[in-house]
Amino acid sequence: MAKTLKEAPITTRNARSKLMSGTVHWKGIDPDVHIGYRKGTRGGGGWLVRWRNGVGYRQKPIGTADDELTEGTLDYNAAVRAAKKCVEQARAEARAVAEGPPLTIRLAVEAYIAERDARDSRRKGRQVRSDAGQRLQRYVLGQETRGKQKAAPASPLAAVLMHALTEYDLQKWHSGLPDSLKATSKQRLVNDFKAALNSAHAAHRTRLPSDLPAIIKHGLKAAMQHDDDTVPLARDNQILSDAQIGRLIRAAREIDSEQEWEGDLYRFVVILASTGARFSQIARMKVGDVQRAQGRLMVPVSRKGRGGKSGSTPVPVGKDVLDALLPVTTKRADVAPLLERWRWKQAPGGIQWERAGRAPWYSASEIMRPWHAIRERAEIPDVIPYALRHSSIVRGIRANLPIRLVAALHDTSVAMIERHYGRWIADGLDELAARAVVPLVPPDDDGSVVPMLERA
Repeated sequence: MAKTLKEAPITTRNARSKLMSGTVHWKGIDPDVHIGYRKGTRGGGGWLVRWRNGVGYRQKPIGTADDELTEGTLDYNAAVRAAKKCVEQARAEARAVAEGPPLTIRLAVEAYIAERDARDSRRKGRQVRSDAGQRLQRYVLGQETRGKQKAAPASPLAAVLMHALTEYDLQKWHSGLPDSLKATSKQRLVNDFKAALNSAHAAHRTRLPSDLPAIIKHGLKAAMQHDDDTVPLARDNQILSDAQIGRLIRAAREIDSEQEWEGDLYRFVVILASTGARFSQIARMKVGDVQRAQGRLMVPVSRKGRGGKSGSTPVPVGKDVLDALLPVTTKRADVAPLLERWRWKQAPGGIQWERAGRAPWYSASEIMRPWHAIRERAEIPDVIPYALRHSSIVRGIRANLPIRLVAALHDTSVAMIERHYGRWIADGLDELAARAVVPLVPPDDDGSVVPMLERA
C-alpha cells in the first residue's frame, strides 16, 4: 500500500527558514508529482521535483530557491511551473522512446523530402528532385559539393529531437541563414521547413507533444517577421506596357525561327503573356482547353497550397492568341498535351545530338536560355518571364476589373493582390474617384451669368 505523503510548509521563505537542514521536504502538486525543497547547511536551499515512474520515482533538481536572493532564483510558484514543465518533457521523452527510435528533425525532413520527390516525379513522369528537397537538403540536412554548388554543413537543428524542439531552436536556425539568401527564397525555405515539421507531427501525434504545432507556428513566424519589410513587391520595371509585351512576343517568334523551335517556344510565350498563368499551369494544359468558340483558354488551377485541387479557370483571350495555337490544336485529341517541345539525346558513340521525340515541357528552367535571347532582342534586358504575370494582373487592375475577378483569373487570393499590387489598385481608385468630380463652385457673377434659381 502506498504511503501517505506528509507535506511540509515550503511555500514561503519564512516557513522554509524553520525547516531542518540537509533533509528534502516534499509537497504534492499532482497525485504522482511532488515538489521538494532541500535546505542548505550554510543557508539557502534548492528545489527538486520527483514523479512516479513505474513502481518507483524519478527525481531531478530544478533550481535555486529565493531564500537569500531574488535575481536568478525561483520562488515557490515559479518552482512549481518549472517542475511541471520538467515532468512533461520527461514523460514526452519516455513516450517517444517507448514508441520507436527517437524522432529527430533530420528524420522528419528526410521523410518529407522523399514524399515531395515522389510526388513531383509522378507529376513529371520521370525521376526528379523537388525544389523543396533541394532547399531543405542544403540549409537543414547539409550536402556535399554538387556541380557549381559548394558543400554545405548540416544545421545543428537537424540533430534536435522533435519532442524537445523549442521556438528558440527555430529562431536560431533562421538567424543562421546566410545574408546573401533573398527574402523571398528564405520565405520559400521556411514554408517548406514548416510543412516538413507539421507533416512529421501529423504522422507521429501519439509520441509528440500536443503543443508542437504552436511551437512550429510561432517559432518560424517570429523569425520571418524580421524579414517582412524586405520582401520585394512587384517591381516597376517588371510591369510592362502592351507595346513592350508585343516586342517580347515578336522577339520570341524570331528566336523560335532562328533556333528551330518550330513554334513551340513562341506559343508558350504567347500563352504566358495572354493569361498571366504560371509556367506549371500552362505546361499541364490539354488541347481541349482551347475553346475557340467561346474565345477562351481553360487554365488548370495551380497545385499550390494544401490538399488536392482540380478544375480549370476560364481566361478570355483574343483571336490572335487562338490563331497562334491553331497548329497544335488542329487534328489532335482533346486529351493530348497542348504545348510540347522536342527532346534531344546524344547519338551513341558520338558527340552529335539527335531528336528523341516530342514531350511536354517539364520545368520553368527550360525556357530560361532562350529567354535571355528574347529579352536582348526586345531590348528589355532585365525583364524576367514572371513579368508577364505581373503585367497581366496590373492590366486587369487598370481596366477597373473587380479585384476578386482579377484574383480568380490569375488563380490567387485577393489578399495577395492587395499586398503586392496595392499601388496600382490605389492608382485605379484615384482614376475612378477623379471621374466622379464635378464643378461645384459657381463662376464669378459678371452680369452675364444668371443663376438658374433666380431665372426661374
